[in-house]
Amino acid sequence: MKIFIAGGTGFVGGHLKRELLGRGHELRLLVHKRGPGNESGVEQAEGDVTIPESFARAVNGCDAAINLVGIIREFPSRGMTFERLHVQATANMLATARQAGITRYLQMSALGTRPDAVSRYHKTKFRAEELVRASDLSWTILRPSLIYGPGDAFITMLAGNLRLAPVMPVIGDGRYRLQPIHAKDVARCFALALETPATIGQCFDLCGNDRMSFDDLLDMVAAALGRSAPLKPHVPLGLTKLVVPLLQRVPQFPLTMDQVQMLLEESICDGRWKLTFGFEPRNFREGISEYITRWTGTGKPVSL
Repeated sequence: MKIFIAGGTGFVGGHLKRELLGRGHELRLLVHKRGPGNESGVEQAEGDVTIPESFARAVNGCDAAINLVGIIREFPSRGMTFERLHVQATANMLATARQAGITRYLQMSALGTRPDAVSRYHKTKFRAEELVRASDLSWTILRPSLIYGPGDAFITMLAGNLRLAPVMPVIGDGRYRLQPIHAKDVARCFALALETPATIGQCFDLCGNDRMSFDDLLDMVAAALGRSAPLKPHVPLGLTKLVVPLLQRVPQFPLTMDQVQMLLEESICDGRWKLTFGFEPRNFREGISEYITRWTGTGKPVSL
């Protein structure tokens, strides 16, 4: 099968590329600028997902399309907005796929996406989902929880901060829960969805088996570094709501109120996706130790 992928050069895209190539598929990746392009089974097509005419021809000849495009934070001055990269990009992908005669379409959304969402991130993700559901394509929507693995941003950022100091400020009580899932498991679900007709017209919440509080997650990351649990001063939520709106417009400030909202809402699911996809996800403790220990240069795995 030849598959057109938007967002295929990102974190999840890299894992999905390896998974699909390992299953014998051919890939055509939408890129802003062509690279060396010497990887067997992979073609590159220059274009911008927000400008359909820039990549419409590249979709021709493909059997399926996958949209992985998404951002966790807006930078309007750079043209990076939820409206543009969640909603408009999805509309463009659907239109070009239809014009090219593609019928199979996969969309990456996010756990927590729903009609009554509060965060603008989830609101625009839901609007994108609605476009997919309203299309006449054979679609599947996947909603991963927090995705971790080699090349991630969030867990690697936490590990980097904990390397510098054994202190990590925590918003609120730190008891809000997460259920992270490994990027390789997300990639496997996408690949299996392409091969499983029963996934057509379905939306799947994806999460790992390990449900933990944010405080517990920090302790696990510290343990993967071979360190004791960090000090976790809890920042009152009221103070957070006063300070973050004032500073979130500064690009270097690491947090927005949208992100705070999503963190407090939790990111957990019941794991029913395993009934369809038929495998057990990786253990979080072992999963992070595989790449955090290599990244920190300790040279040896840490027993967790």
